[in-house]
Amino acid sequence: MSTKEHPPQNLLHVPVLLESMLETLNPKKEESYLDLTAGYGGHADRILQITGNYTESVLVDRDDYAIKRLKSFSDKGVRLLHTDFVTAAKRLIKEGQKFNIVFIDLGVSSPQLDQSERGFSFTNSGPLDMRMDRRQASSAKTLVNTASVEELTHIINQFGEEPIGFSKTIATAIVENRPLSKTKELADLIKNVYRGKWKKIHPATRTFQALRIAVNDELRQIKDLLPILPDLLKPGGRVGIISFHSLEDRLVKRYLKEQFESGFEAELLPLTKKPIAGSINDVHNPRARSSKLRVAVKK
Repeated sequence: MSTKEHPPQNLLHVPVLLESMLETLNPKKEESYLDLTAGYGGHADRILQITGNYTESVLVDRDDYAIKRLKSFSDKGVRLLHTDFVTAAKRLIKEGQKFNIVFIDLGVSSPQLDQSERGFSFTNSGPLDMRMDRRQASSAKTLVNTASVEELTHIINQFGEEPIGFSKTIATAIVENRPLSKTKELADLIKNVYRGKWKKIHPATRTFQALRIAVNDELRQIKDLLPILPDLLKPGGRVGIISFHSLEDRLVKRYLKEQFESGFEAELLPLTKKPIAGSINDVHNPRARSSKLRVAVKK
């Protein structure tokens, strides 16, 4: 059986901030649950064990690998939606669906990073892909081989938070060395651009993040989702959002701050004054070290 059809069983996704999420969202028996980035079901499994309400719960993911792994939930009555979280949210709102708990775990999952054929990581050589939804036409390969120096500079600077000087140098090197088709090709190219001017963090890290965000339109997705979250919640319903880098967290923080400052017009009230941060000592899931959980409740 090819890993291109089914992820290996050893590629398990360790749920990030699981205990903190359970404590702050405080799921109760019979409550309905919406997971807009269900992934491999780690968070969903624990919450649904507590609520027991499978038939009124929905799991969403745009990754076909994840949808295959979530089939065990649909066998228990959970509805699965194979689409991005904005499309799913709008569909559910149109249907009049509301939930006691809504959860979003942003960013890329550990299994996506671990599978070299997905092209998310430079640590394993693979095709320049990075699509969370493989039905999508445009990939990282498309982007690096067609975008101009100016476009790539903007992407690397804005989405990777790479200094503008290095952003332009990397973008120029990409254009001058096209075509590129493998993750290792791109990573080695960026490494050569830095010429040893780096320490702990691999010099390709920020560019790979930038390309992934651009390919999957991640920030626009978050911007479109946040204002409609209250429409998915029942009164007293809670929403939890885990972010992994400053660009994501900044959007979530700003939205919840605006909600809090709108006084009587606020639809959501924060349950976490400060974000709950992942542990830097989590050896089982290094990805957790940069995670932040923010939780709010609907009035």
